Amino acid sequence: MQDGSLTAPSPLGATTPRRPRTTPRAWAWTGLAAGILGLVSMESSMRLGQNWEETAGDADAIVADLAGRTGTMLVFHTATIVCALLVLVFAAGLRRRLDAQAPAGSLLPTVAGWGLVLVSVAGLLGSGLDTQFMFGFAEPDLIVPESGAFYSDWVATIPWLWVGAGVTGVALGVAALRHGAAPRWIGVVGVVLGGLTLLTGISPLQYMAGFVGPVWLVVTALGFALGDRR
Repeated sequence: MQDGSLTAPSPLGATTPRRPRTTPRAWAWTGLAAGILGLVSMESSMRLGQNWEETAGDADAIVADLAGRTGTMLVFHTATIVCALLVLVFAAGLRRRLDAQAPAGSLLPTVAGWGLVLVSVAGLLGSGLDTQFMFGFAEPDLIVPESGAFYSDWVATIPWLWVGAGVTGVALGVAALRHGAAPRWIGVVGVVLGGLTLLTGISPLQYMAGFVGPVWLVVTALGFALGDRR
């Protein structure tokens, strides 16, 4: 039998087709979960600051408003930190997936993976003050009003820094469209949504990347989980 054959001899001398090697997709489903949790994180963050117009400039009013939102803060914390952890799994799987078909020595798989590491770091830092403040707002005497106001700004900005997802999306788009390292439509999604995430993240309104980045992650992860037929 020649090395490039797709068949192997059976004990009776007949030839039977080899089954194509399947690629595990748990990493893609993990990315989908991370994207959904990212959306939950963004939504809960907005709910924490939904009265910002009424309380802006008044530290005592901000603390009083957050005092009744302990449940929302718990949702925000859990969604943000779990998303930060799960996105690392998707980053590793995506790099492995691109390495399998990208040109030898290409930087694109590494850049794609590291972009999501930035997202994970932003989520870790974005939820990093929760322990200090989450339950303290229920006892206002424990919170310095100006510190509470700072926390409100922190959770409304830092976890929204999804610019790294834009880097990943664009790198994935180039790998897919130029080198065929992923399905073409996933590459188009990477260029469009990833590019928009990157541009908003670079702009002075960088927190707006949080509106687009999780959507890109959900669509891309679902595409790899269901529509990637190498």
